[in-house]
Amino acid sequence: MAHHHHGTIAPGPPREGEARRLSATLVLALLATVVEGVGGWAAHSLALLSDAGHMLADAGAIALSLIALGIAGRPADARRTYGYYRLEILAALLNGAVLIAIAVGIVFEAWQRLRNPHPVNVRVVLLLALIGIALNAAGMWLTHARDSSMNLRSTFLHLAGDLLNSVGVLASAAIIAWTGRLEADPIISFLIAGTIVWSAIRLCREAVDVLLEGVPAHLDFSEVNQALGEVPGVAAVHDLHVWTITSGLIALSCHIVVSCEGPQCRSHDEILTDARQVLRDKFRIEHTTIQFESESYQHDDVVH
Repeated sequence: MAHHHHGTIAPGPPREGEARRLSATLVLALLATVVEGVGGWAAHSLALLSDAGHMLADAGAIALSLIALGIAGRPADARRTYGYYRLEILAALLNGAVLIAIAVGIVFEAWQRLRNPHPVNVRVVLLLALIGIALNAAGMWLTHARDSSMNLRSTFLHLAGDLLNSVGVLASAAIIAWTGRLEADPIISFLIAGTIVWSAIRLCREAVDVLLEGVPAHLDFSEVNQALGEVPGVAAVHDLHVWTITSGLIALSCHIVVSCEGPQCRSHDEILTDARQVLRDKFRIEHTTIQFESESYQHDDVVH
């Protein structure tokens, strides 16, 4: 006969500090957007406007993340037994899609500018690029944290991309000042669009992996399986599944075949305690659902 032992839903990781970091970063992103947007329009710099567009997308992404964090804090209910944690992942996926759309717009405008170059106010572009670098560096400092959530990591990556973009804007202004080649502005815009697409694809891929309930990237499936198999009293492990509910909250389910030989026969509770301890200490997996089976238990056809 099979016995089931279920771990309770572990509370999600604390998000209060993350919300404060994101709020401060949102203010910086909005400030950078306004400064670079107005300055890019005044200086006729597509590279600066592209960077401003990326910052605007980042500001929207941060705002969306803050909203998702607020909703995700709601308790689980009878209909949504995992609560609203997955909203964070959906927000990250939407952010990635918006970034790709902005990159497409930048590429289109850059192509037009490459065919018909516009004069650029180099001094204004240089000054605003330096301001953008400073604001992005401050935002990166705010969002850099060990073991951060997907949204905090994605924000850090976006800001890192923005900082590189601002360096690119600075380079385009320097090239125009030294050589007079106005084509540098749209060419740098192409490069900025490329960095946007790169970060968007990475973010979307991570979000899709979570939604498809893939094994978290930092875990080795075979190592988890082996660690459970080495728990005293465990004869075999099968139907093992490991997935992410939300950033920092990993779940696991499996069937454990128990052996009972001689006087050292261990109870299911003892095995369960050791198994959960191993999962917690080695892999930081808190939420577990484990089914026990005896070696003589025969499976009928079961669809997993």
